[in-house]
Amino acid sequence: MFNKGIKAYNDVGVTTAVSTANPVQLIVLLYDGAMTAVAMAKGEIERQNIQEKSKLIIKALAIIEGLRTAIDHKNGGEIATNLNDLYLYMSLQLTNANLKNDQEKLDEVLHLLGELRASWEVLANNQGTEVPMAAHF
Repeated sequence: MFNKGIKAYNDVGVTTAVSTANPVQLIVLLYDGAMTAVAMAKGEIERQNIQEKSKLIIKALAIIEGLRTAIDHKNGGEIATNLNDLYLYMSLQLTNANLKNDQEKLDEVLHLLGELRASWEVLANNQGTEVPMAAHF
């Protein structure tokens, strides 16, 4: 019962964050979601809970695919191409990690997501609602 209360509290917090976020802050929240899913998948590998691990990796893959499809290739130039390639690489690593229960691949994706998230967080703090051309929705 206590866990249901925590989940409800977290759901309200996430809903509030999403409803008040500008586009750049939303991207940061998406990175947070992907990173949380990958970190939790690592724990499920340790617990040998393969079904839950797969659900979490699929969630991370869906978030990364959403970020990838939001890239504005027309205006983003080389940055957009490189970001697209990085998202595809992370998706491949997550797929392989899912197939092989490979925590090292999950660690690599966590590191990459963390680097990208840090960059977007700087943008969120410095530019407010301006979204770089490579990431227009």
